Amino acid sequence: MATISHLRHGRTAAVVFGSETGNALDYAEEAGRLLERLHFQTVVSSLDALEPLSLTRFDIVIAIVSTTGQGDLPANARSFWKKLLRKRLPPGYLQHVNITTFGLGDSSYPKFNWAARKLQKRLTQLGAYEFLPRGEADEQHEEGLDATWIPWSADLRRLLLEKYPLAEGVQPVSEDVLLQPKCLLSLASSTHLQGVDQVCNGDDAFPVINGIPIPKQDASVQPAPSRMVFADTSDRKAQQILVKVEENERLTPQSHWQDVRHLNLSCTSFVDYDPGDILTIYPQNSWHDVGQIIELMDWVRYADQPIQFESTNKMEEADFYPVPPAPFHKLHTEPLTLRKVLIHYLDLRAIPRRSFFSMIAHFTDDAMHKERLLEFTDPQYIDELYDYTTRPRRSILEILQDFDSVKIPWQWAANVIPNLRGRQFSVASGGSCKHIAQDQTNFEILAAIVRYKTVLKRLREGVCTRYIAGLPAGIKLNVTIQKGGLNMHRAEASRPVIMIGPGTGVAPMRSLIWERYRWHQEMLGSRQDTICSSASCSPGVGDTVLFYGGRNREADFFYHQEWHELGKKMPLQVFTAFSRDQPKKIYVQNVLQEQSELVYHLLHNKEGVVYVCGSSGKMPQSVRAALIEIFQTCGRISRPTAENYLQSLEREGRYKQETW
Repeated sequence: MATISHLRHGRTAAVVFGSETGNALDYAEEAGRLLERLHFQTVVSSLDALEPLSLTRFDIVIAIVSTTGQGDLPANARSFWKKLLRKRLPPGYLQHVNITTFGLGDSSYPKFNWAARKLQKRLTQLGAYEFLPRGEADEQHEEGLDATWIPWSADLRRLLLEKYPLAEGVQPVSEDVLLQPKCLLSLASSTHLQGVDQVCNGDDAFPVINGIPIPKQDASVQPAPSRMVFADTSDRKAQQILVKVEENERLTPQSHWQDVRHLNLSCTSFVDYDPGDILTIYPQNSWHDVGQIIELMDWVRYADQPIQFESTNKMEEADFYPVPPAPFHKLHTEPLTLRKVLIHYLDLRAIPRRSFFSMIAHFTDDAMHKERLLEFTDPQYIDELYDYTTRPRRSILEILQDFDSVKIPWQWAANVIPNLRGRQFSVASGGSCKHIAQDQTNFEILAAIVRYKTVLKRLREGVCTRYIAGLPAGIKLNVTIQKGGLNMHRAEASRPVIMIGPGTGVAPMRSLIWERYRWHQEMLGSRQDTICSSASCSPGVGDTVLFYGGRNREADFFYHQEWHELGKKMPLQVFTAFSRDQPKKIYVQNVLQEQSELVYHLLHNKEGVVYVCGSSGKMPQSVRAALIEIFQTCGRISRPTAENYLQSLEREGRYKQETW
């Protein structure tokens, strides 16, 4: 197994990312490896870990950014973005910076790849030079994000070799050579273990996760990802909370094809949150899966020995590679062992990217297996890779079982297997559902348990939803709560609201409905002694209209009893579409068109707001098409004018979409 340490040829590069779910981080790390093979001194960093002026330290900067919410940058890029928007920054502030950007987006959203576009525009406004045109990947593409990334990264490599030629006699590092990671797992030193004992004996100055303190790390010990990545600061924008599971109820009947859960979580402190906010749950791998990979990789001897993350950097590189802080929510327990890393930290059920096959090809002596693994990394075989991984949803664990000659050294486990990330859920509680007492906060979520059979008749289960399905009442876990992208706020209380939320997309709608009911009560209380001198002065909140869609009224009409009771106390109307309750399938967009006069009146005449939540793909596009047709028909305008009208609602913040 050939390896190479970091070489220096006076070439520096930064790959900066803004990532909400981890996809942009994955591509940033892949770009970092590409640059290292071209002998660039490379730093991979979240945007918020840098100051804008620090970009001038590098010969080239590659920004890889996903778009969230209503065209927003991810949480770990917003602080950087605010600094970049300072009016006092001169036009030539970044004039010596060579940049390119790559956006990760979803074309079912109206503001497709908006974050990458506005970041690139602002950087060039400040004088940066765009050395390669922006790439824009689309999750809706049949071949996924790689359909754009593969040709774009090939252009990037070619252009870098042209503009930054290597010194005479120096060649790019071959794919046959395994790059030296910045961190490896190692057996814990006695000093490290003493630190653990001291903390466990009652020093409460350190973070406590699931009841177990995390000790300070020695300067050479880094609980960090495989490459030298600055801290992904997205969790600093989220509030960490220890919650107890009060209730884990299945809402759908046992005979129904899908298990949908209503979770009620509580904490013993006052936490304020708004409709549309996001709660993140950090799952665990099953002990069965962990045991399988330990045996498969011959890690049994080391599985339960204390270990640590150890930096492989030379001391003189310390300034160039700052030490990242510990990712507190990932390292749940101390002393750390390989088994705990596998349970809490690494995603054994992930569908791997091309880079995974390139990596594990180094860890087999079987020529046939190596050849096949390398074929999956070749862009000309992208269809075969898709058929082997994405189509059947084949996991990392299953691939390692297929290629059983692969034996990953345990020290490399965190470099090869991707991080196990938290899963986000829109909060479903609001109004009086949020706070039962002054010192207690409730968080309710609606979660569809992912469990199905593939085209190969293999059972597939979502890592997080399987974890959620097994959570008993009374158990405690750490979650985070953060602002969502829907920006639902009280200023809209008097405006009509049209909510389109089929399936679990009804969760943020339920939160908003309960919040509007609270606002309604407060507004009625404040106006009971007020005499309205205008016909337009109507007390309480504006019309609240929910369009809900499911398969069967009897099986998945979530919270229907609440809608009935709340409809007696506030201006709430609910229109439903159950696709399988009649021979001809009916969807929410069909019911929208049936209520076209009401929809047009509330949006055009009363300046209402539209929220669309639920599954991405055809639903949001069909809803947009239905709204355009309503504007065209009821407003008696041309289709281009109707399309422009919908776009104007988006610009005014009156059309908001959150799909997944």
